[in-house]
Amino acid sequence: MTTGELTLPQDQAPVRTERGPRRRRIMGAGKQMHAGPLTYAVLVLLTLVSLAPLVWTAIAASRTNTRLAQTPPPLWFGGNLFKNLQTAWDQAGMGTAMFNSTVVASTITIGTVLFSTLAGFAFAKLKFKFSSTLLLLTIGTMMIPPQLAVVPLYLWMADLHWSNHLQTVILPTLVSAFGTFFMRQYLVQALPTELIEAARVDGASSLRVVWHVVFPAARPAMAVLGLLTFVMAWNDFLWPIIALNQQNPTVQVALNSLGTGYIPDQSVIMAGALLGTLPLLIAFLLFGKQIVGGIMQGAVKG
Repeated sequence: MTTGELTLPQDQAPVRTERGPRRRRIMGAGKQMHAGPLTYAVLVLLTLVSLAPLVWTAIAASRTNTRLAQTPPPLWFGGNLFKNLQTAWDQAGMGTAMFNSTVVASTITIGTVLFSTLAGFAFAKLKFKFSSTLLLLTIGTMMIPPQLAVVPLYLWMADLHWSNHLQTVILPTLVSAFGTFFMRQYLVQALPTELIEAARVDGASSLRVVWHVVFPAARPAMAVLGLLTFVMAWNDFLWPIIALNQQNPTVQVALNSLGTGYIPDQSVIMAGALLGTLPLLIAFLLFGKQIVGGIMQGAVKG
């Protein structure tokens, strides 16, 4: 080594420091991003467009039938809201209808989420014969229009003497092909196979694996599927109007009785529609934070 030279050991070699745009990008990666004014303007516009039908329903429910027939239509609330709500409640028997719809929608939601999660887990992580064929058959059932199954399904329920009973509406929709496929696609990515194998090595039974491993991993997707299923079951009209009568209706069947008469009272019909929508709004206000939190949790894990 000549005089004036400095030799560093290999483990103390100089570290190259990144400079320039790339370093600035790396340092700024942890900073919180803020939306611009245009983004907020678009979000406000979309929110107003989404709320417009609900607001118009409330405005129409607070007016009289004569005022709704005039031009231009009313653009602000009137003073007949509670009167029309009471009329719709009495004419349609909304007390019984609300109770029936709550039972039907809740039971269908619990059954669909439970069975679809189990079936989705089986298709995603378990190996058995003809699994691909069964999955294709399950997906293929979504291509069949539900109207084709109305007649044979009604004959089957009539043979069971279940006509005009709530189980007629509940039983055919306790599991859905869409829910099975949805949960299968989610669990393929969200549930590591190594986690299941580790639980097996620890001596966990199949039931414990499902309860302690599958359900926690699938919770975000189960929340989304539960919300979609509840809304769909609450708003279902075709099959309940065929299977039930006005003495034992769901909300949508009860609302159908408000449109009868030579001159239907549109304000009362809108009041009934508002009554049928309120439980969905209340459910989302109560559980919306948990549902959105579950979605965000799944997005972060993904």
